[in-house]
Amino acid sequence: MVKLSEALQTVNQARGNVQPFTVALACGFTPLHLQTYLVAHLQGWLPGRRVELQTGLFGDLAGTLEHISESDAITLVMEWQDLDPRLGFRSLGGWGPSETDDIVANVQNSLARIRSAVDRVPAVPMAVATPTLGLAPAFHTPSWEASQAELDLTRAMACFAVGLGSRPSTFVINSQRLLERSPASQRFDLRSELSSGFPYTLGHADVVGESLARLIAPPGPKKGLITDLDDTLWRGIVGEEGPEAVSWDLASHSQLHGLYQQLLRALAGQGALIGVASKNDPEVVERAFTRADLLLGKDHIFPIEAHWDAKSKSVARILQTWNIGADSVVFVDDSLLELAEVKAAFPEIETIQFPKDDPAAMERVLRKIRDLFGKRSVTGEDALRLDSIRRSAEFRLEAASPADPESFLANTGAKMVVEFNAPDSRMLELVNKTNQFNLNGCRKTEAEWQKELDEPGAFSIAVSYEDKYGPLGKIAVIQGAHHDRVVEVSTWVMSCRAFSRRIEHRCLEILIDRFGARELRFQFAPTPKNDPVSAFFRPYLNAKPEGPFSLDPERFLAVLPRLYHQVEYANG
Repeated sequence: MVKLSEALQTVNQARGNVQPFTVALACGFTPLHLQTYLVAHLQGWLPGRRVELQTGLFGDLAGTLEHISESDAITLVMEWQDLDPRLGFRSLGGWGPSETDDIVANVQNSLARIRSAVDRVPAVPMAVATPTLGLAPAFHTPSWEASQAELDLTRAMACFAVGLGSRPSTFVINSQRLLERSPASQRFDLRSELSSGFPYTLGHADVVGESLARLIAPPGPKKGLITDLDDTLWRGIVGEEGPEAVSWDLASHSQLHGLYQQLLRALAGQGALIGVASKNDPEVVERAFTRADLLLGKDHIFPIEAHWDAKSKSVARILQTWNIGADSVVFVDDSLLELAEVKAAFPEIETIQFPKDDPAAMERVLRKIRDLFGKRSVTGEDALRLDSIRRSAEFRLEAASPADPESFLANTGAKMVVEFNAPDSRMLELVNKTNQFNLNGCRKTEAEWQKELDEPGAFSIAVSYEDKYGPLGKIAVIQGAHHDRVVEVSTWVMSCRAFSRRIEHRCLEILIDRFGARELRFQFAPTPKNDPVSAFFRPYLNAKPEGPFSLDPERFLAVLPRLYHQVEYANG
């Protein structure tokens, strides 16, 4: 739990001439400490911004929503008394059988009005907390029995939440996770409710504030997981007991390993990369992966590093194959020594010990891994990731030392599909998770992204790619504005999977042709990881870029290497 004094300190330190991040809070009760915790947690996760909170009229939840204008995000916090004051403790409107039907009807009408107001708010991320406190003792049944009215209210709220959750950019707090972190008996403070109109304990306010902040500014998901095999992916030492003797099921008392395999298979299905680093005989490992009952088959894993080298060397080779940084990867092993060895070589990597004999700890590990890789949606692009990594490895192997590099590129069958101004959430996702080929490292909220696209002359470009090695899916995004044949690029990212194919050169040629550009301006900024962008521009500038710069299209076209892509335009 974050102390209130610590939260206040975080809020008060957020001063200076930095860009504000405005959050509208729609809350029927006096938010008091909730708003402090919400701002503090958001401020911690948005260090380059100054979080500013806008609140409306307390006691009028729907009215506050109806009057929200411009903001970067919206938070909606509901309790039962916001839907009917008789369901709280500050009203003396009456409890009992004569009030029950009217209370239920009033709640349903309130939810309908709130939903109507939600549908009219700005199209920015919205975090929603449905009621977290229990109903007042307004109904005739004892507390251990749910009355029909309580069931009707619960159903109405569940339908309301389902409707909100289906809206783009609207996210609802997971009530089960909230219950784990803030037990129901430790949430309500009647003294505070009666004296100030704030119904939460400090601990509950902290948890709700943090949960709302997480929905607005979620961490980027990890990209890859590297796992040990013996006593991790399965129980037993495969080199000693043999591939047929290792286990991962209930009958063998090794279900924890089966659950782990099941989770890794699910992660692979949502686009996470799964690799193996094992000190083992590679032939024995190969035989183990022929077992038909493995939940995580060889087709879900790439690469497999099985030998007697240090685990850190295996991790290094896997990172090189994946072409991602250690800070995007999780390493799981049952040995503390192996975890320490890898951590010493790669301090940025997230290491997790596999608790092979501790079911309670294993449950926590499964949930932690799910959280580290959690994402809001899974697209067809995600399903391409593992196969594209395999294909990229083949591409790099063949491209490493061909007798004729130009002939090699000419015969890859490269095809680029270019789409202008496509309303695709995948574009912003790629912008916010790409580090190496990233023009300036800037992350954007959905509101900021849309605001830039609404400016006069604004454009966005999404590029998909495939060749004879297979499809890579959507691999590049460019965003900017053009005026009087001057093109200013403020965002440009490209997936590391697409390196060495001259796609970036073709992208600039497309920009020049599309807008008849006489000048290209780039809002470049160096970051610790975007050297590939500097290396790309250096031949065209005869210098390493250090900040924003302009590029002469004639100079660019004069130096441009030969390109072999077939280019198609998805929307003209």
